[in-house]
Amino acid sequence: MKSTVSFFRIAAVSFLNARPLICGLDEDPGVSLQLDVPSGLLDRLRDGSCDVALLPTIDYQKLSDARLIASGGIGCDGPTLTVRLFAKRPIEKVHSVACDTDSHTSIALTRIILAELHGTKPEFVDRGRASGKDDQATLLIGDKVVCEEPLGYPHQYDLGAEWKKLTGLPFVFAVWTTRQGVELGDLPKRLEQAKYDGLHRVGQLVEKYALPRGWPGELARQYLTSNLKFDIGESQLQAIRQFHEKAAKHGLIDTIQPLRIYGRS
Repeated sequence: MKSTVSFFRIAAVSFLNARPLICGLDEDPGVSLQLDVPSGLLDRLRDGSCDVALLPTIDYQKLSDARLIASGGIGCDGPTLTVRLFAKRPIEKVHSVACDTDSHTSIALTRIILAELHGTKPEFVDRGRASGKDDQATLLIGDKVVCEEPLGYPHQYDLGAEWKKLTGLPFVFAVWTTRQGVELGDLPKRLEQAKYDGLHRVGQLVEKYALPRGWPGELARQYLTSNLKFDIGESQLQAIRQFHEKAAKHGLIDTIQPLRIYGRS
C-alpha cells in the first residue's frame, strides 16, 4: 500500500557540493530539510525519519526497497576535486589507507580503483587510527580537501579522474533516493526546479556557503559549474550499475539489486 505524503522530510549532505541540489528547499513550506554527513543518510531512510535522501550510491544496495529519483545527484565526469587520495609514496607502495569515514561510496570507490587500476589491496583504517607513516595514504572527501588540504603529500589521486581512466564513464557519488511505497506527488519536479535554481545562482551559493568555509571564490565557482555534474541520465545510470557490479566483484556488497527508478515501470 502506498502512503501519500504532503509534507516531505528530505535529508541531504552539508557539503558545498549539495548546495545546487537543495537550493530553496529550506524555504519550501512543504519540506523539512535535514543535513548530515553522507554516511548518516542510509539510517535516516531505513528508519523512516526521512522520505527522500541524497543517498550515497553504494548504500542503494543496502536498502532492499530503494527507488532512485532521477531528478538529480552529485557526480563528475573526470576530476571531482574533493574526493582525493593523498600519499607520500607512489600508490603501488602504499600499505594502508586512513579513511575519511563520512562517505561509504568514496571508500568503496578507492578500493576498486586501487585493485583494478593499480593492482594493490592495502589495509583500510579509520583516520582516528592513522599512523602517519610514509606507507600510509589518506582518503579525504568534501570541503576539507580544499579548505584543509594536507601538506607534504606529493602523490595525489583524484578518484573521479581515476574512475574515468578505468571505465570511460562518469561517476555518481550520491543520488536522490526514496523507499518503495512512498508517493512523492510533484516532489521530483520540485527537486528538478531546485537544481535549476541552484545552477543559476552559483554566485550566490559561493558567497553564502563557499567563502565562509575558506574556499577561494573562483575555485568554488569552477567546482560547482565544471567539476561537478548534477544530472542523472542514461550514462550516469550505466555508471552506477557498473560501480555496483565492481563493488560486488570485490566483496564490498553481498548482492546486486537492479536499479529501480521512481516513476518508471
